[in-house]
Amino acid sequence: MRVSNLLAITCLAALVSGCGPIPVVISAELSSEDATAGTVVTPISDLEIRMYPFDRDAIFDSLTAAAARPEPPIPDSVLQAVNDVAEAQQEWRNAEARWGVLRDSLQTLGTALEGLNRGQAQYRLLFSDFQDLEAEYNGLDRSNTAAFNRFDALQKASIAAEQESRLLRQEWGDEAFANVNEVLAMHQKQAGGEILYDTTNAQGSTIFEVKEGSNYWVVATLEEAYSELYWNYPVSISEELGPIRLTRENAKSRPKF
Repeated sequence: MRVSNLLAITCLAALVSGCGPIPVVISAELSSEDATAGTVVTPISDLEIRMYPFDRDAIFDSLTAAAARPEPPIPDSVLQAVNDVAEAQQEWRNAEARWGVLRDSLQTLGTALEGLNRGQAQYRLLFSDFQDLEAEYNGLDRSNTAAFNRFDALQKASIAAEQESRLLRQEWGDEAFANVNEVLAMHQKQAGGEILYDTTNAQGSTIFEVKEGSNYWVVATLEEAYSELYWNYPVSISEELGPIRLTRENAKSRPKF
């Protein structure tokens, strides 16, 4: 076979099967609003990113639909208990933060008063401020303790309710997804691509080398205090594909059970 013909066949095969690997940049970040700095973007480091050459969620949905019995729902009472715990924890943290500010202010005023004569007008003004802050501090100290006790009681009750629901759902999952590994392997073979894994660096990003012309789903899970952010982001690999940003806005927030 002539060299020119061989090159032509090689190029044709490349066009049919797609070109070589394309660098796919993925970044993960969360944004929050700050009273002074405005919008603050925080990269998510050490986040495990997986890229599947098939829709993993669709497979689990099919297995769920084919299960011998319906998936046990999360009772509304359990979801409400989790929300109550989260609110009580935030209330306690707010009270604790304010308590800390007042404590530091009282220490500053106390130091200033030690260097003044009690007969001075400045001393009387500062002492009046000290008394006002001390009264608020003592009241907040009691509120802080009450807020913590409420949070602690709700958390203990919530844990008991969650455990019962979690066991029922785990038992169902063991039945419904008994052959999930075999099903995933079959779909991977049909897709003809590898499942890729990596974790984000300190800047919240990572780079995969992925075959051009293929379809992938970017999957990641970030655990928060009482919920988790879940991404199942479909992408078509091409040279035109820009950086993929995983944010709270394109994630699904779901209860953590």
